[in-house]
Amino acid sequence: MKFARRTAVLALLVGVCGIAPCLAQNAATATQPVLTPQEMEDFLLHAKIVAKKGTLKGVTQAERVTLSDGRVTHDAQIQDVDIYKALFEVGPKNTEINFKDTYRYNIAGYRLSVLLGLDNVPMSVQRTVEGKPAAVTWWIDDVLMEEGERQKKKTVGPNPARTSSYIHIMRVFDELIQNRDRNAGNIIWTRDWTMWMVDHTRAFRLGKDLLKPELLERCERTLFERMRGLTAPALAEAMGESLTKQEIDALLARRDAIVTLFDSKIAQRSEAAVLYALVR
Repeated sequence: MKFARRTAVLALLVGVCGIAPCLAQNAATATQPVLTPQEMEDFLLHAKIVAKKGTLKGVTQAERVTLSDGRVTHDAQIQDVDIYKALFEVGPKNTEINFKDTYRYNIAGYRLSVLLGLDNVPMSVQRTVEGKPAAVTWWIDDVLMEEGERQKKKTVGPNPARTSSYIHIMRVFDELIQNRDRNAGNIIWTRDWTMWMVDHTRAFRLGKDLLKPELLERCERTLFERMRGLTAPALAEAMGESLTKQEIDALLARRDAIVTLFDSKIAQRSEAAVLYALVR
């Protein structure tokens, strides 16, 4: 029954969005087959852990592992963090009420990205690993650098407009999910200068106000249209148990604020000045 539900959710995501999200995730090397979305999900859910490559940097104690099903061998990240605190001190003058740091949000981040027509959040599924529920996330191949290195080098790649476009996408996505932990270490650039947004365990807060609306200057056209079309029933079906109703309601309230903001900008500056199409 659980497998049937997972299959239904994946079919919904691909059917609604009309894309095959995994095909943009470096799903194969020169020696490995290209996977369909269903094959990638099945691999992450069932392939054996054949090697552990150590704990990754960060506070969630995520692990990098190698998975294999006999046909495909690929790395993945395993994150089982699931922390709730009524009051959490983020810094000397910064506290957060109802703090959550949970693997569920990696899964929700991926599923939402597909609904929005984005293909730069790696696939993440829920799987029990060593007796604990965890997010198992496809490892991004062909990494060029993290965002911190890009900023240090002051490079914008061979196509500055495309790089800027990805940054605008990230800003909109992070406001929509109210990501409290976007940093230079969880923004990855691959050699084709695609930006990958990873690690969303501290996102999906219950706040309904935008954190940094002044950064929302432009929006990718498909993202804007898909965001405007989000509904509570569609989100509930796609998210499954990765988001609560309260978290979905807060997401939709932020969506309304984002759409209203961009509608205002379009009225002031014209649609062509605000919306754009990402060059793939």
